[in-house]
Amino acid sequence: MEAMEAILTRRSTRKFQDRKVEREKLMQVLEAGRYAPSGGNNQHSHFLVIENKEVMDRLAVMAEKAFSGMEITPDTYSSLAHSITASKKGGYIFHYNTPVLILSCNRADYSNNLADTGCALENMMIACNALDLGSVWINQLKWLREDPEIVAYLQTLGMEPWERVYGGLAVGYPDTADGLPPRKALERKGNLVTFIE
Repeated sequence: MEAMEAILTRRSTRKFQDRKVEREKLMQVLEAGRYAPSGGNNQHSHFLVIENKEVMDRLAVMAEKAFSGMEITPDTYSSLAHSITASKKGGYIFHYNTPVLILSCNRADYSNNLADTGCALENMMIACNALDLGSVWINQLKWLREDPEIVAYLQTLGMEPWERVYGGLAVGYPDTADGLPPRKALERKGNLVTFIE
């Protein structure tokens, strides 16, 4: 798959097969993230690659507990409001039962942490599409990046004390009829382009 095709046909996958992602493919996805641009070429991103179901289940329980204690205001971002509402109902699994959850951590005191994470995760999502893997951006642990219980647990998994989660990615084989990611390009409704000549 050529680069432009991989970019233009990338879509989010929110339902995954219970199938392990081959290490070779996973390493290609991670290499795409590691080669993303970073501010000043600092390369501060730290990827926690979680394949352990017990760890993911524990993170889901912790996230549900944190979200269920929040209130929705008129200014609450719609996806965050969804996480809060779903958590209050119970049984909320923020990571869609993916076989692989990649958390992009970065230095909390580094002003380019979100931008670097965005570049890395976008590279990885495009690589997933090219490798016939599905992926979806995961914001929930970014929203909970200062929750003391979650921070402490992530540190037991290898996150450094000076780091926080700035984004995540669910990766796996899509649970679709053909086992491939959805690839129908959606019409652009925004993202205007203005030329100044």
